[in-house]
Amino acid sequence: MFSRETVLFLIALGLATVLVPLANLALAPESVGHVPTYVVSLLGKYLCYALLAISVDLVWGFCGILSLGHGAFFALGGYVMGMHLMRGIGDRGVYGHPTLPDFMVFLDWKELPWYWHGLDMFPLAALLVFLVPGALAFTLGWFAFRSRVTGVYLSIITQAMTFALMLAFFRNDMGFGGNNGMTDFKELLGFDLQSDGMRNALYVASALALGFGYLLSRAITTSKLGRLLAGIRDAEARTRFLGYRVEHYKLFVFTVSAMLAGLAGALYVPQVGIINPSEFAPAISIEIVIWVAVGGRGTLWGAALGAFAINYAKTYFTGALPDAWLFVLGGLFIVSTLFLPKGIAGLLRAVAGRWPKPSARPALKPATAEAGDD
Repeated sequence: MFSRETVLFLIALGLATVLVPLANLALAPESVGHVPTYVVSLLGKYLCYALLAISVDLVWGFCGILSLGHGAFFALGGYVMGMHLMRGIGDRGVYGHPTLPDFMVFLDWKELPWYWHGLDMFPLAALLVFLVPGALAFTLGWFAFRSRVTGVYLSIITQAMTFALMLAFFRNDMGFGGNNGMTDFKELLGFDLQSDGMRNALYVASALALGFGYLLSRAITTSKLGRLLAGIRDAEARTRFLGYRVEHYKLFVFTVSAMLAGLAGALYVPQVGIINPSEFAPAISIEIVIWVAVGGRGTLWGAALGAFAINYAKTYFTGALPDAWLFVLGGLFIVSTLFLPKGIAGLLRAVAGRWPKPSARPALKPATAEAGDD
């Protein structure tokens, strides 16, 4: 059985999935309800961020693993998709080389590196979107969890991993575009990325991916495995003493979470049109944690709502008051920590709990016979 919150979340997501493309494609640009194409892409980006927030909430809110490296998994998924899109350019690039991307021609590369081969095939690229972040998470988790690294030490390790990857991808000799990254994408699956139809298709794909990530995460957290994860979060030593191989369960959920983050990154790149090493910046991973904290840790839908709310605020403040955004973000985190420890989700639950319910009417008491009545 789905909870009321899950039903409302899925209904809202379903309506947004249908109505936004209709408002863009079916309504005339001069009509009141028309949604411009740039707004469709912006909303699609928010959906990717929401999926990324859910992936972090899965490990932090339900298993107690505070990962400060999920930006790396997000970026790796984005780089795999960026490599596929670069292979699709072919001889339409600036230098007209049939095989090498423009940045490789500029850097005087003679042949395509071995790890670029096969990425012109979409099925392989789609598979690697999951496998590359998943393999990194599995490898890191295997050594960290078996060594019983927990708490702040694990957070530092994940952040160090993200920083190391950022430095590596900045290097031109890595074959990933260096400082400039990858851009100038032309098409995906044979369709022009700049067309309205493709923009809406990517938006719908992002919404479906968010729904898939939410349902998968909910299936995990509401199962017996989810109760065990909560036990690990609240009392890992006690759970271990009961005979459970704690490291196996943590490794599983950490790997699944990384794969969801990679999927979010893969859908993000064709909508923004660029991927570069700045996506690995440790500050981005910290910002993701703030989304979850503000939205409501341990709720899934609250994490998605927090990602939407904060990124909308970021879009507004970076345009209206660009120098004030970091102060606003820090203030949101402080306020949520001190006054809203359960985030926006906790506030909404508190408000909803005060609404009178139809079934809450006081029952009529049966009449009792007064003294002296027949």
